[in-house]
Amino acid sequence: MSKILIVDDEPHLRLLYENELRRAGYETMTASNAVQGLEFVETMRPDLVILDIRMAGMDGIEAMQRIMERDKQIPVILNTAFSSYKDNYLTWAADAYVTKSSDVTELVETVQRVLEKKATASG
Repeated sequence: MSKILIVDDEPHLRLLYENELRRAGYETMTASNAVQGLEFVETMRPDLVILDIRMAGMDGIEAMQRIMERDKQIPVILNTAFSSYKDNYLTWAADAYVTKSSDVTELVETVQRVLEKKATASG
């Protein structure tokens, strides 16, 4: 079972994503900020990280860069309410980019696609 780390500063969204990803068969863990998320990357070794971009303190782009410095094998999905970030070259290193929506179907499908691609690449 793949472990997904959800990093988002909005508690209701963390809970929504956690519930939907568990329903899809994933093990989940959540962090309320980027610093906590980076600690979890070190200690819990997730198979994939979902990162909000706009968070207080360290933003998701900086967190993604730090994750990639530590371990290039962990895929990162940027998940933000602001589609304009897709045009920011700093976000292009992400494995996927999803615009937040109350319908999390796209997010769950993106998680599945990115994990399948990772399995194919390493297998």
